[in-house]
Amino acid sequence: MPGKTATPAPTTEAGAAAETRFTEHTPQGRLTAQRGLYAGPAPIVSKDLYAELEWGAAVRERASITLEPASKVSGNTYFGRFPASYWQRWTTVTEVSVEAVVIGTGLLSMGASDVEGEPRVVAAEQVKDAKQAKVTLTGKLDKFYDGGALWLDLETEGGQTLRVEQVRWTVEAPEKIRPTAVTICTMNRADDCLKNLQALAADVSSLDTLDAIYVADQGTDLVESRDGFEQVAKDLADKLHYIKQPNLGGAGGFTRGLFEVAGHTATEHANVLFMDDDVLLEPDLVIRMTAFSNRAANPIIVGGQMLNLFHPNQLHVGAEYARLNTLEPGQPVEHSLSTADLLGVDEETLKPNRQERRLDAGYNGWWSCLIPYEVVQATGYPLPFFFQWDDAEYSYRARAHGFPTVTLPGAGVWHADFHMKDWDEWHRYFNLRNSIITAALHSPFNLNLLSRVLIAQLIRYLLGMQYGLSATLIKAVEDFLKGPEVLRDGGVEAMKEIRRIRDEFPETKRHKATDVPGIASNDIGIINSAPRPSMQRLVLIKRILDRVLGRSRFGLGAVPIDEANWWHIALFDTAVVTDASQEGVRVRSYDRVKMFALAKQGARVIQRLRKEGAAVQEQYKRAMPELTSRENWKRLYKL
Repeated sequence: MPGKTATPAPTTEAGAAAETRFTEHTPQGRLTAQRGLYAGPAPIVSKDLYAELEWGAAVRERASITLEPASKVSGNTYFGRFPASYWQRWTTVTEVSVEAVVIGTGLLSMGASDVEGEPRVVAAEQVKDAKQAKVTLTGKLDKFYDGGALWLDLETEGGQTLRVEQVRWTVEAPEKIRPTAVTICTMNRADDCLKNLQALAADVSSLDTLDAIYVADQGTDLVESRDGFEQVAKDLADKLHYIKQPNLGGAGGFTRGLFEVAGHTATEHANVLFMDDDVLLEPDLVIRMTAFSNRAANPIIVGGQMLNLFHPNQLHVGAEYARLNTLEPGQPVEHSLSTADLLGVDEETLKPNRQERRLDAGYNGWWSCLIPYEVVQATGYPLPFFFQWDDAEYSYRARAHGFPTVTLPGAGVWHADFHMKDWDEWHRYFNLRNSIITAALHSPFNLNLLSRVLIAQLIRYLLGMQYGLSATLIKAVEDFLKGPEVLRDGGVEAMKEIRRIRDEFPETKRHKATDVPGIASNDIGIINSAPRPSMQRLVLIKRILDRVLGRSRFGLGAVPIDEANWWHIALFDTAVVTDASQEGVRVRSYDRVKMFALAKQGARVIQRLRKEGAAVQEQYKRAMPELTSRENWKRLYKL
């Protein structure tokens, strides 16, 4: 409960102690690359993501499965598959074994796929009347370069029952095991953060490559205030390090893990695994990502995939990249699954939605992302972006130093669906400002192209009566032009200022649909949009002329969020638009004075960007070593 404080975990508020926490370990036997699990970490997660019952009946539990007579269960599923293509491409491993403890009678077989998803059997063993027998199947990693995976299938015939437990995919261990620290950044999400600590604590005996867990608490509603914190701190013992620090956004919270590991390591061969505080965690992710890093031929950034928390069967994206010069993050890599139902089929091919083809990622989100210490040594720390684009900028910078990012299939966490977060929020400032800085650092930075992109965005916002969002864009460009000084405090003042600016615009506020100021609830009827115009440029010119002349087609109407496009909203005097969160509405009202003022202000600042951008770009490049230095972050942490 808030108000209760129990802090048995080590707490860091000043400088870090000088003791060494991270040294390489001598392996004990083979390295576990992933576990065979048959149920998820929470009831909302379908067991079919772990193992699919093809026929018959089976009892699927977290760490074991029991098949009834005449049954078959396939591990050719999201969490059941071993990403053989990625292991062949990026690691020095040449074969993998799946080990299991078996009771009863039945068939165990190792299945494999190719880039087209065509199945084959690599190895199989029939067991009869087994009593806690250990079965091992081995497959070579030699036919998967472009794609494909391995999995374990189980089958019984009439009169047979089979129980399988302690399933492990193992590879030959390296000479030394890298120490790994998990870093969780949290800000007033104490309950969510505590749940993930509890999930790690419940599985900590299996996470033998995990040496430390850092919690960077930047909030006022502290994780340590919860009743369950004292117990989880005891369970995690000296692995848990609880840090209270100023609110420096996601960049400041995650970077603290890199900072602490660098100050306490006796080896450069260490890993830091970033993890969001508000995810539903699959603890096996730690095993999968750290094992992959331990056997990688060269140090690489290893990213975990995101599944949609509100739609737990959906994969957000298989791998993504950013179009830097046009400020477009989150672009699915070619052949990548995107917002795909992992239990469904592709509408065109009618094949199951499985990522067979190996993909090269541009970057990975920091909902789960493992960064080797060698990357930090070569490229520096993240930029003090506060948040937004910090993950993309870091991956692109690391790639320039020879460290690619690999998004590993089957290493997944559930995170709140992005499409259910409204774009018109204060964080859009950081998204825009930081995207321009990233483009300046890592793209050709074509200012004519960038200016056209920003002008197009501004026009769409103004036609959509999103005046606060227009002001947000203008402020982002203005602050980019101030140069690297805008990053000096880590974004604290910028956060306060953009919130103050946006507070002046009524349409940035959310209301209950039954309690819209000045509008009777019964007067708001839905007015649907026409299809996307085939001749958008002509429609755009017409909508601009109508707005300039003050003409509209509708006085008042409600618009669903998926139809709130500029060509439709520009027809209204007042549009009551559903918030993307589906928790309320925003009221957008035509204001000719604001529209003209923002249009002029926006045109001026974008023209400045066109003229001054190249000089400002050089300022950011010169400032990069200092901004990403340990000394700068030490100053920001007030250590």
